[in-house]
This record gives sequence, C-alpha cells and structure tokens, in this order.
Amino acid sequence: MSTETSTTYDLKGGEWLIKESNAFETFTPEDFNEEQIMVRDMCLQFLSSEVLPVIDRIDKMEAGLMPSLMVKAGEQGLLGASIPEELSGLGKDFITSTLVNEGLGGGFSFSVAVAAHTGIGTLPILYFGTEEQKKKYIPKLATGEWKGAYGLTEPNSGSDALGAKSTATLSADGKHYLLNGQKCWITNGGFADVYTVFAKVDGDKFTGFIVERGMEGFT
Repeated sequence: MSTETSTTYDLKGGEWLIKESNAFETFTPEDFNEEQIMVRDMCLQFLSSEVLPVIDRIDKMEAGLMPSLMVKAGEQGLLGASIPEELSGLGKDFITSTLVNEGLGGGFSFSVAVAAHTGIGTLPILYFGTEEQKKKYIPKLATGEWKGAYGLTEPNSGSDALGAKSTATLSADGKHYLLNGQKCWITNGGFADVYTVFAKVDGDKFTGFIVERGMEGFT
C-alpha cells in the first residue's frame, strides 16, 4: 500500500516572480465555483446600480461621495472578502477577493480607492499587526466604517522607499513614537481614518506605524 502526500508552501514577498509554478497551481475562469461567480456578479451589479450612475460626481470629487460608496460596498461584504470571519470579514479565499477586485475594476477612480483600502490600507495590519491592533482596526476596515490608506511616498522618495526622510523618535517615557515628516500622493489620503505610515527609527530602521486621523500633529 502506498500513501501519496503533497506539500504546499506559502510564498513570501515577491518570491512568486522567480519561483517555478505548474498548471495545478493556477486557476482559470472555468475553475470558478458557483459562490465565486455569484460574488463577481454582485460586484458588477453594485457598479451598475451604485457607482456608474454617479461617476460624473465622483470625477468632480464631490465631498463625502466616495466614502459613502465605500460604506455601501462594506455593507455588502465587498471590502472584507478575504478577511477572517472573526474580524467581520467574509473569510473567503484569495480567488474570491481577486474576483471582487476584477468585478469592481470598471469603477474608474472608485475601483482605485477600494483597491487601496482593501490592499495596502488593510492587509499590512492584518498580516503584521498585533492581536490588539487587528481587533481594533480590521473589523472597522472590513465593514467600511473606517477607510484605510498607506503612507509611503514622500516629495523626494517613492519607489526608493529607503530614501524616505520621515523619522520616528521614541518618547522619553518609552510609550509613544513622535513622527516627523511629510507624505504625498496617498490614495484615499483626503478621507481615510487609518494610515499605515513609514518612517525611520534611529535613522535607519524603516518601520511601519498605524496613524489615526485626528491624532495630535496630523495634518
């Protein structure tokens, strides 16, 4: 009697760019299950009924419109497809969350705001935050109550992230960090509630910090 075993590995960072793959590790539209197709169709319906009718107003940057649309998307679970259920998400796989991005992709600048929120605005906290941070932020990000953004780019650095000039200094009592610096070109920056902001500790330790709108010194 023989026993077949298989091993799967989690890819780290950009490892997928150089790692060999085979047909069994990829998926095509023919592989989508009924639930995944239903989620994709729900996204297309959301675009048709909620986003496209007001696209001119979005382009004119009507105050409050984009955040209100994101709240509606959150109410349908579209902002938390791959977020665990215990953190107010749908707990679905990444094929499903990819289909959400694809389904909402025809929403012009709305799709950019959603992708920034669900990706770089939420996942850094989900992947690297403490349990306390996850419980505090992820449920509100998954439902759209809070909107997320990612503060990396500066006036003199972008793709060259390590060239950033923002600094973080530990307070005298050792309880807080004081951030000094400037960020720019931040998607959702004008209305987000939670920002993952990068700065250098002790001059060289490039570190991510969670910054809330309304914190002292935030402008």
